Amino acid sequence: MNIDFLPEPELDFGVDKHVDIRFGIMNYGTVDFSSPLAPKEIRLGIVGTNESVEGICNWFEKCKGEIPAKESKQPNLFPKFPGFRPDIAFQSTITLNDRLHRVIKPQTFKDLSRTLSGNEFIASSVDLFFEEFKYLAENSKIDVFVCAVPQSLLEASESTDEDNNHSKRRSRIDFHDLLKAKSMSLNVPIQLVIPSTYDDTKRRKQKRKSDQVRKPQDEATRAWNFHTALYYKAKGIPWRLTRMPSDFTTCYVGISFYKTLDGSKLLTSVAQVFNERGEGVIVRGGQAQVLKDDRQVHLDQNASFDLLVSALNSYRTEHKNLPARIVIHKTSTYTPDELEGFIQASKSMRVDMVDLISTIHSSVRLFRTGSYPPLRGTFLSLDEINHILYTRGSVNFFETYPGMYIPRSLCFRTESTEQTAKFLAQEILSLTKMNWNQTQFDGGDPITIRAAREVSQILKYIPEDEDAKIAPSYRFYM
Repeated sequence: MNIDFLPEPELDFGVDKHVDIRFGIMNYGTVDFSSPLAPKEIRLGIVGTNESVEGICNWFEKCKGEIPAKESKQPNLFPKFPGFRPDIAFQSTITLNDRLHRVIKPQTFKDLSRTLSGNEFIASSVDLFFEEFKYLAENSKIDVFVCAVPQSLLEASESTDEDNNHSKRRSRIDFHDLLKAKSMSLNVPIQLVIPSTYDDTKRRKQKRKSDQVRKPQDEATRAWNFHTALYYKAKGIPWRLTRMPSDFTTCYVGISFYKTLDGSKLLTSVAQVFNERGEGVIVRGGQAQVLKDDRQVHLDQNASFDLLVSALNSYRTEHKNLPARIVIHKTSTYTPDELEGFIQASKSMRVDMVDLISTIHSSVRLFRTGSYPPLRGTFLSLDEINHILYTRGSVNFFETYPGMYIPRSLCFRTESTEQTAKFLAQEILSLTKMNWNQTQFDGGDPITIRAAREVSQILKYIPEDEDAKIAPSYRFYM
């Protein structure tokens, strides 16, 4: 066994590099700040009750100015939010206009909760928001929709959860996922916001302990996360992976699996294609199956071939060329049929370099002397194929371990690769920083796997015969 430590990857921002997302944007601007395509003005279409619309609008106004940092002994972990305005950081502004707001009466949700329950209540609530979004899309130019979830809807949903038993909750419709799936035809990304985002007094119940409320993030962190996601959904590029001129152009593909909504069909695969700028292209794959040998989900050779060819064709449509290298991250191991299918697909598309990797969260843990867990970036090779990487752990830049529980390591298998395991581990570490919903950079999964899972949760609400409704950009799924 060989233990090594990988340095924290830097990211590209407007005029320089930095390891941290928030300090990078605050000090150097977004990577696209000088581009004429950068979103300098973001028009929001907001739908909610009078209370939730007013609450989020007041918070947007507040966030134009500085939100002070949380008092902490780790100032790098809790920096201030500099403000969202044209002269600083994102160099963008949010346009708020009453004509772009649509209001739903709060009594409407209370009436629905009295006559409907479970999935019927959620589906009817989604329909209410969809109709208002549709009206705005048909009558105004909108960059991003904001679903200002009212407290009454949140409470009704949580009470419905408590009434259902565990087996029913597993098949319960998710408001967030169904709304995004149903609204794809409008061609405008959606950002959901709950009252606790802008009002500290309105805290949500804990899932495991319903008699207790969740501890909210500090306000500056909430502002960072919300506005970064908003900027990306408005077609901005906040940061990107650092790439040397000599580096090969690379297409990153994440493959995960999900059951159809009714649970009657076999699992179906989904791929997420990324480049160094974090731009994702959605590709829905074919049918998968659970094999008796290892009880894992796998594709046959033809499905593997078709999925990768489809992914590469989407990449070529988006970028007008093919990459020099393909990296596939998959949530199950590779069968000989899958390996053959992917390799033959890359050959047919004349892409010579292929790295096929499977990932899983591992129970292998290392012990570090002292009070803190192993450092993020700790890398251990168990053998030629199996490797352990701490994508979460103590972070030198934060001067602490920012998590609440003992971190789990990520196990990745180099099942058919050309690059070294250390190179691939450094790449995975970099890809954990490409999550536009989170500005604390110590994500546990690479964006390939995280996005594939997020996408699959929404795609299951879109029937297989309606691929035309699938939005091609990751902005519609996050």
